[in-house]
Amino acid sequence: MNNKKLHRTSLKDLAQELGVSIATVSRALRNSPEIGKEMQQRVKDLAKKLNYRPNPFAQSLRKEAPKIIGVVVPNLVTHYYAAVLDGIEDEASRNGYSIISANSHESCEAEMKAVDNFIGLHVEGIIACLSQTTTDYRHFEEIAEMGIPLVFFGRTCLSDRFSSVTANGDEAAQLATQHLIDTGSKRIAFIGGPNHLDMVKRRKHGYLEALRENRMPIERELVVCDMIDYQTALKNTIQLLLSENRPDAIVAFNDIITFAAMTAIKECGLHIPEDVALIGFTDDIHAAYVTPRMSAIEDQSHEMGVTACKLLLRNIAGDNKVYKKIVPQQLTIRDTSAKVVREKL
Repeated sequence: MNNKKLHRTSLKDLAQELGVSIATVSRALRNSPEIGKEMQQRVKDLAKKLNYRPNPFAQSLRKEAPKIIGVVVPNLVTHYYAAVLDGIEDEASRNGYSIISANSHESCEAEMKAVDNFIGLHVEGIIACLSQTTTDYRHFEEIAEMGIPLVFFGRTCLSDRFSSVTANGDEAAQLATQHLIDTGSKRIAFIGGPNHLDMVKRRKHGYLEALRENRMPIERELVVCDMIDYQTALKNTIQLLLSENRPDAIVAFNDIITFAAMTAIKECGLHIPEDVALIGFTDDIHAAYVTPRMSAIEDQSHEMGVTACKLLLRNIAGDNKVYKKIVPQQLTIRDTSAKVVREKL
């Protein structure tokens, strides 16, 4: 018995076979006047040959169910993305929309599949945060060609074509690094994610600016940018801490890296903050309840979701202007960062 599932022909399959965009195929099947009669016939002939059938679930969504927004995030189980999603859902619900979310699991391939599924479901618009492995943006360029509203948050691309919501990570990282300098740290490391991500670039830039302004040397070995992964960050931090001239403070890129760094410091038998001070980009829920309590750069993640949804709804309503919104972060000082407390003058 053959248990292999038959492949269901998609708009993407038709587009690849004909060497055109998904937008062209979609318009041809709808008899759009933008597509010539000859191309319309070629598309329809191929659709018949490959037994293409429109998605019945998508049709029912269009006819009966509430209007749908698709949301794709890199890691749905983290508090940050869950809180952003909550903000999107709140704003969408207030305006008569429902959301469908997809988890890319930090995979470009999964992200592309999620976007393709959203297209097939005929969502009203898409809100997305890039996976850390995404360096090819063709699937988003295709969205632009099809005229589907799209807004990025957090990690962004194609800034001239799509609206985005980001945090002031550069300013926040600079403020956090300055705090570490002011409270006695001398060799401060930055542990980040992949260098091609705009979010990583912004936060690393702020860290470097603080060092420059204080005329502190920039040491390449103290800047470690690798995959956003707990075990990778743990290994990289341990290597730093076991080096001959180890750092005495760390600025960590996000919650995964922050808590990997905290574990590494403890595994090396060092004390926080006396031996190694630590500030991470994370949320207040986790930061306030670990020991020692974490000094943290905290996102207004729910507000970020609300803002992203508002921009998308503007786009859906016909406003094609590209907006750049910044939702500020907040530095909260707790117990992991201050080596010394300076006396008040």
